[in-house]
Amino acid sequence: MQKKTRSLLEELEAIGNNRDTKHIIESRASNIITSAINLLEMINKHYDSDKAQVLERKLLNAIKSRDQTRFTNSLRKKDESE
Repeated sequence: MQKKTRSLLEELEAIGNNRDTKHIIESRASNIITSAINLLEMINKHYDSDKAQVLERKLLNAIKSRDQTRFTNSLRKKDESE
């Protein structure tokens, strides 16, 4: 019985290791892009045109530089100035 159990565990582990990385990346990218579009629409809805453009630029720059604090800081500055 132990041999069967070991075999089942090995098969389950093999399933986990055979995940298609390309599919995972595609799925995550799709989710992130959809979320970013929704965020940009929300920014455009809640801020005037000039502020929305600045925040959109800051968001894209934060993503490019991989530094989320850039966007967060600019958003806080916009809220404090109102």
